Amino acid sequence: MKAAVLVEPGRFELRETARPDPGPGEVMIKVDRAGICGTDIHIFNGRYAAENLPMIPGHEVTGRVDGWGAGVTGFSEGRRVVLDPNIGCGLCYWCLRNEILNCPDMRQIGITMDGGFAEYVAAPARLVIPAPDETPAETLVLAEPLACVVRAARKARATFGQSVAIIGAGPIGNLHAQLMRTIGAAPIIVSDIGADRRDKALACGADIAASPEELPEAVFRATDGRGADIVIESVGRPELYAQALGLMRKGGHLAVFGLADAGESLNIDILRTILEENSLKGSVAGMGPDMRDALTLLVHGRVDASPFTGADYPLSDIQDAFDSLPGRPGDLKTQIVM
Repeated sequence: MKAAVLVEPGRFELRETARPDPGPGEVMIKVDRAGICGTDIHIFNGRYAAENLPMIPGHEVTGRVDGWGAGVTGFSEGRRVVLDPNIGCGLCYWCLRNEILNCPDMRQIGITMDGGFAEYVAAPARLVIPAPDETPAETLVLAEPLACVVRAARKARATFGQSVAIIGAGPIGNLHAQLMRTIGAAPIIVSDIGADRRDKALACGADIAASPEELPEAVFRATDGRGADIVIESVGRPELYAQALGLMRKGGHLAVFGLADAGESLNIDILRTILEENSLKGSVAGMGPDMRDALTLLVHGRVDASPFTGADYPLSDIQDAFDSLPGRPGDLKTQIVM
């Protein structure tokens, strides 16, 4: 099969590699599309998981069933599916609580092992989720990133009437905005350095879009001086996390979401956190019910996929797709087409 191997940070090689052989309990997926995630960009730039190179990245995957290993039932050839890339042992304390990233044996397709920037990928059957044939592949490939957002909203216990400030209007920030609007949160204030992305945020459901300098005034004005009920940092910069802490109301919640570099830290006023009963919760990946709920939201149009489609690159042009990303801020999501 053809596969895009990231041989070192910043450099892909398109290679003919052995097609994976699905083992017992595994399903073979013939990949239709794989999305480029912020995590893929970190891997490409050498900021994350560099110890796993060379590797085939790609964990936002949709395709069709093309066979299975021993013991697998319930699938049919050609069935459209999406992939949950997070593999746990399934038996430990964390797996049984759907906290798979904490499993001592956790692996991630496309992050710690070969993934979906290839014509085929094999995965445990329990992580291969059937999807409707009538839903376009360019929509289904958003199931995994949306699942990450669903999980963060769950951890924040988001509900109607809550004010939300979102730092970063990239693909994930704008998925946060859409989901919060679906939940019924209001007002939703989104910040980004780029005017194009601020416009995208308004199109994705934000009530207010502000520059980073304008954000504090915008949040406090929109919340009668209290601060936001929920603040979501979706960039991964320590200085933006520091700003996020200052935007929360007393008793508010900070969603620690944006992926920072290893070792970066955040100073927290412990006494203020205690007395104001503030909360912080880390979240990065959707799994289990998060994936299935994200798929349901996409299939039934509760989240509009159109702002995240249109930037398509064939697998043969994956190097250009990654190299050109900084110059395409208006493309919220780039998809690799097999």
